[in-house]
Amino acid sequence: MTKEADKQELNAVRAAETPGMVSTGVPEEVARRYREAGLWVGDHHWRMFARTVERYGAQPAATDRYRSVTWAELGETAAAASARLAASGVRRGDGVIVQMPNSVAFLETLLGIWRLGAIPVMALPAHGSTEIMYFADTAPARHYVGPARGDRHHARVVAHLAEQRPAVTRVEVDTRCEGSPWGEHPVADPADVSTAELAFLQLSGGTTGVPKMIPKTHDDYLYSVRASLDVCDLGEGDTLLTVLPAAHNFSMSSPGILGAMMRGAHIVFAADPSPTTVLPLIARHRVTHSALVPPMLLSYLNSPERPRHDLSSLRTLWVGGAKLSAAAARRVTPELGCQLQQVFGMAEGLVNYTRLDDAADVVVNTQGRPASPWDEVRLIDATGRDVPEGEPGELITRGPYTIRRYHRNPEANARSFTEDGFYRTGDIATRDAQGNITVVGRAKDQINRGGEKVAPEAVENALLEHSGVHDVSVVGIPDEALGEKILAYVIRQAGRELSALELRKFARESGLSSFAVPDAIEIVAEFPYTGVGKVSKKQQRERD
Repeated sequence: MTKEADKQELNAVRAAETPGMVSTGVPEEVARRYREAGLWVGDHHWRMFARTVERYGAQPAATDRYRSVTWAELGETAAAASARLAASGVRRGDGVIVQMPNSVAFLETLLGIWRLGAIPVMALPAHGSTEIMYFADTAPARHYVGPARGDRHHARVVAHLAEQRPAVTRVEVDTRCEGSPWGEHPVADPADVSTAELAFLQLSGGTTGVPKMIPKTHDDYLYSVRASLDVCDLGEGDTLLTVLPAAHNFSMSSPGILGAMMRGAHIVFAADPSPTTVLPLIARHRVTHSALVPPMLLSYLNSPERPRHDLSSLRTLWVGGAKLSAAAARRVTPELGCQLQQVFGMAEGLVNYTRLDDAADVVVNTQGRPASPWDEVRLIDATGRDVPEGEPGELITRGPYTIRRYHRNPEANARSFTEDGFYRTGDIATRDAQGNITVVGRAKDQINRGGEKVAPEAVENALLEHSGVHDVSVVGIPDEALGEKILAYVIRQAGRELSALELRKFARESGLSSFAVPDAIEIVAEFPYTGVGKVSKKQQRERD
């Protein structure tokens, strides 16, 4: 598609849109089928929350470092949030960038925006001026909500936004006060919003470039939460610890904050993911569930702080966002005393879980099966043909909560979606006879060493079996003779001596193919991470 064609498509999309009505690309006949099957039930995020308030009013709803509220109290403060936002100029259909820390106020902001029929744009605290400006221009967003007392990074973002986009209204919220930060403003009735309207703009979880914007409707997103709850054990009386950024798709819906809201569970927000913050919170609040990315799980497993805290309340950990090594997966139940559910999903839609009654081998070595029987998953080769069972192929998917286009991004749409509506995930995976998916790697991360294709995850898993290794990240680096060589970055276990020579010997004896043994191993103190805790292999490749 040419740049001129891109521009024409974008202009056509903008001209066709009315407030709140942004196409996700799902054909009407497909949408009708989802409705008739009872998947899209005509629910709305605010109405779902209102039912929770009525059903669980006196029970604890949300807690952060500074305050705690019941569901009934959250109903009042969320209405107050909507009143303050309305007084600041937020109207139905407006885009509102939300860049808040993990806090009760984040939840109030989100609910307040939904109550007005406006559209949250789910920015992460780590997003900088480049991303925020892009969201403001592309959503488009007329308003920005952030903390009144943010860090220096946030101060720079706000100053840049004020200078470059003065028309964007800025609302500052005191996330550190012990009472409601919303003040007194007239409260109007909730907006009458179609459940087919845009609920919010989620952001792609990729590690390169400006995040793509993912349009989610009330119908499709709430179905994804219900599908996740069907295969998870989160319920009334449980406590969910939110460690990842609250606005992240994993935190929100797998089954996440919204799943806790549906079931009346207690949501506890961690201010940061460090073991010194998280482990005491688990003990203090008797946390039963949490969603983590692998580096976080490893930091808790290996923390010298762990034996000092009572973690016996933990029942289930959901681990996803990046590939979890078999070595780490095997440690969860013996060392933490809880069940592991591996999660493999994407903000664009599809989410897979290992099941609570799966055999240990499935939980340790696979990323499970789709949450919904309506999820369509294919593994294809370079020609677009389905690969045989057990063979690796690119995973493509479509279904009742998977988008068929990005928001105002024709170039990405042409690249990322097939003509018949499948999303190209870029993940290379295999599938067994029971439908369990095992992620082999990312198509873009695969290393071509002298014509031999090497999956970084295979090398990482082999090195992680060494008792002195805390974490590993493998990338390909340019080489004049081979095209690419294999470079492994390794973080040692605390107090362990480890050499590159020892690790290369271990890799050779591990059963790896000879061409998959790392050409170079570098011992490092830490990895570069993205805003949601994924290792940034892009930065690692550029560092070499």
